[in-house]
Amino acid sequence: MANSINALILTIGTLLSLGAAWSGPADQSGGTSLTFKILSYNVRNGVGLDKVTDYDRVANVIKRIEADAIAIQELDSATSRSKGVVVLTQLAAKTGMHPTYSASIDYQGGKYGVGMLTKEKPVSWKKIQLPGREERRSLLLVELKEYVVCCTHFSLTGEDRLASVDLINEATKAYAKPVLLAGDLNAEPGTAVTKKLEEHWTMLSNPREMTFPANDPDRCIDYILIRKKANYRIASLESKVEAEAVASDHRPLWVKITLQKINKP
Repeated sequence: MANSINALILTIGTLLSLGAAWSGPADQSGGTSLTFKILSYNVRNGVGLDKVTDYDRVANVIKRIEADAIAIQELDSATSRSKGVVVLTQLAAKTGMHPTYSASIDYQGGKYGVGMLTKEKPVSWKKIQLPGREERRSLLLVELKEYVVCCTHFSLTGEDRLASVDLINEATKAYAKPVLLAGDLNAEPGTAVTKKLEEHWTMLSNPREMTFPANDPDRCIDYILIRKKANYRIASLESKVEAEAVASDHRPLWVKITLQKINKP
């Protein structure tokens, strides 16, 4: 009897550890639903607007939002600037999440780039180099059991941002799973970059909510989007920019989305 109870507990624990998954009753088309929360946060290496480096403060913001995946920009890895600290590893330890890192450039004896924290262990991941005249950029693609999340931090140069859109479209077109893109795009709504993205992507975050600078935001340059596909529809969507004014120079942005999977006859 004790062995049976232990087996049941282990099974339940395994199911809970999978995180978001297609579940729930089928709709009239035979589809099922998937609900998850994605957070995008440019953390500026944990340096707040008060010029204090505080990884606990950033980690507490992340834990409070309780996202399934967090796309993080501006991360040092063992640089002189971070005093040898691997910032993403610090945040992973403080949040209990799985870290995945993409180094965009070599910097001060270490690396500098973007990263991802996820509740579930990734199935796979890869990095795509993106252009940047002032510094090279990268796209991090993290594949989870039921969807893919991409994190990036675009160049300050308009031509490089436009070229990055083409590279991202090519890198994500083959996935059958839903694909999300989150990050600091260094472009405001209605510009050539966001218009080009929306040819193949649907905007999930609200571009009328300002994200930068954190203490008195007057522009939106951080976004979360989903690649347009015919095998699902958006059933519900919640989007919010958190009123966090000190922990970084950007405000954290998240969406909670339910997708309805469409099973075609």
